[in-house]
Amino acid sequence: MSTSAPSVSACPACVAAPAAEAIAARRAEKEAGLVLSLPTAHCAVCISDVERTLAALPGVRSARVNLTLKRVSVAAAPGVTAEGLIDALKGIGYPAHELDPGLLSTTETDRAGRDLLMRLGVAGFAMMNIMLLSVAVWSGAEAATRDLFHWISAAIALPTLAFSGQPFFASAWASLKARRLGMDVPISLALILASSISLYETFAGGHHAYFDAAVSLCFFLLAGRYLDYRSRAAARSAAEELAALEVPRATRVTGGIETVVPIAELTVGDLVRVKPGARMPVDGVVTEGTSEIDRSLLTGETLPVWAGTGSAVSAGEVNLTGPLTLRVTAAGRDTSLHRMADLVAVAESAKTCYTSLADRMARAYSPVVHIMALGAFSVWLLLTGDLRLAVNIAAAVLIITCPCALALAVPAVVTSASGKLFRKGLLIKDGTALERLAEVDTVIFDKTGTLTMGAPEPADLSAHPRADLQIAAALAEASSHPLSRALSAALTAFGTGRAAVTDIREVPGYGVEGRLDGQSIRLGRAEWVGAEPVAGTATYLATGRGPARALAFTDSPRPGAEEAVAALKAAGKRVILLSGDTEVPVARLAQDLGIAEWQSGQRPDQKAARITALQEGGAHVLMVGDGLNDTAALASAHVSISPASALDAARVASDIVLLGQDLAPLSDAIRIAGQTRTRIKQNFALSLAYNAVAVPVALLGFATPLIAALAMSTSSITVSLNALRLK
Repeated sequence: MSTSAPSVSACPACVAAPAAEAIAARRAEKEAGLVLSLPTAHCAVCISDVERTLAALPGVRSARVNLTLKRVSVAAAPGVTAEGLIDALKGIGYPAHELDPGLLSTTETDRAGRDLLMRLGVAGFAMMNIMLLSVAVWSGAEAATRDLFHWISAAIALPTLAFSGQPFFASAWASLKARRLGMDVPISLALILASSISLYETFAGGHHAYFDAAVSLCFFLLAGRYLDYRSRAAARSAAEELAALEVPRATRVTGGIETVVPIAELTVGDLVRVKPGARMPVDGVVTEGTSEIDRSLLTGETLPVWAGTGSAVSAGEVNLTGPLTLRVTAAGRDTSLHRMADLVAVAESAKTCYTSLADRMARAYSPVVHIMALGAFSVWLLLTGDLRLAVNIAAAVLIITCPCALALAVPAVVTSASGKLFRKGLLIKDGTALERLAEVDTVIFDKTGTLTMGAPEPADLSAHPRADLQIAAALAEASSHPLSRALSAALTAFGTGRAAVTDIREVPGYGVEGRLDGQSIRLGRAEWVGAEPVAGTATYLATGRGPARALAFTDSPRPGAEEAVAALKAAGKRVILLSGDTEVPVARLAQDLGIAEWQSGQRPDQKAARITALQEGGAHVLMVGDGLNDTAALASAHVSISPASALDAARVASDIVLLGQDLAPLSDAIRIAGQTRTRIKQNFALSLAYNAVAVPVALLGFATPLIAALAMSTSSITVSLNALRLK
């Protein structure tokens, strides 16, 4: 049996680069396992408890909690199921549910970040070693020592550049194949030229080699790119939490036999069984069963929706009361839930007018850089006849005039602002929305579903007989329906007590029934209890003693509505309430929120006409509406915001989606939009000022490739840091 001796290399990069790749490969393999969401994890103790509990389970190799994303990645042996892990976590007080790593691009995003960080680390490690050698060379080392140090530097620098510079080389090659000059083309040329010059100097025994400049340039470029990546990843990872609602497996029904299969194996037309309490794994149509569906996490609607044969349901909704069989209409990445997460991609790729200007400047700038470098080479060669000097100056020009800072001026700010607003509950759907939002001077609100929540609160309980309220309390206590829960809580606070109702049972999709003194009693839908429906939200009680009684509910203001209106008025914005509701509730809400201008009974076309008239008068209008009956108004406004309950219409008509229930972030959004516009202008000024100073310095030969690398990278990092100053 033969053994191979361990390889020894004098080049740190030769060891570091393959080792880093091997570590990344092992880590990627290790992460191929189960991923669970941990919605209640919030501190270091949670991390310790979860990781210790899971690691103690048979077959679990490792468990790593990401507190920011509130999820745990588990590497386990085959046979370890998500159900077993979930049960173990439930036993220590941490509810969890399984996520599908195949549908969450966060894993790929994290891997891309690790890849950049790994290449940055290799470049930094190599740069420090080369700098140590360069100190001796620049301090006047003798010829033999200098040449030796140059060769050692070359042995470190060349494999480092081949590994760490790969992102730039790959991008430049793609640009050249597409017959265009991207910003990575001059970067790649500068790296190659600096390395080639240095290698030539080393072979010729020259006094100066610029391996330190080439590796330093690569390091600082990677640092700027990683910083930009992190600002983008903040918005991406937040948006991908929408995909945490996706279910990785479903129970498929084939010939009456139920089989649990991955979502990827489902096709349109398959039948899927969904148990009560489970989340919908697919978009589909109900073919069997009746139940009530909780859509609050997707749409913000607090009241369950009845579902029966023919009802359409979406992935991520929760089946509350009865088993359902669905016929699949979309699964996996085709579901409406997954398309919600794609809104972030739209926001990232959207072009503001500033971005378009930056792109045009960068496209024009790249050929100018090459022309300037060629011109500098030609002029210095003609004036001095020194090929070595001319090439060095051309390399310095290429490096110092790289348009990285210019290209980062807008996206660094926009992505940073998008991430901050997302964490406040606002999803930027259109990149131009930030620019337009900064110009807003008038804000128009819709009422129902916008300033109000649709959250049920029992109205006028004292108007009902106490005996009826006691019966309602007994029935409502046995139901999980939100109206029943609200009624039960209100009656408990009211102190009515409970009637001695027996044989209570919940009928999925209809209500609760029981018996009292030999009489059948019911609480639920109007047609089920035999009542005449009334206008507005209500549940109905049939006691067997006279006609069924309607228990009405009122709408409550959306959280943060009062704070949002007050902040907007304090900022000098004109606030108007336009509602299609009747005068009394609109007037009451306007008074409660402090809105002086309001109109009731407004049809959708009237709202749109009012906005058009205001804008023709010079106003910049922000419309905040539910997006269902306000589509025309949203589309005609200067910028528009819709709550999540109107997501389908907002996908077309609105620029920003309010993901949470709280309206308070609206004033923050306008403030951050103003800061965004200021930071973009500052970044353009920084980029142009840098080039105005640096280009003449390089052309006149006062900048070595090393100085050029430090100056260019510093400008890029300065731009990115300025973007992160948003508050």
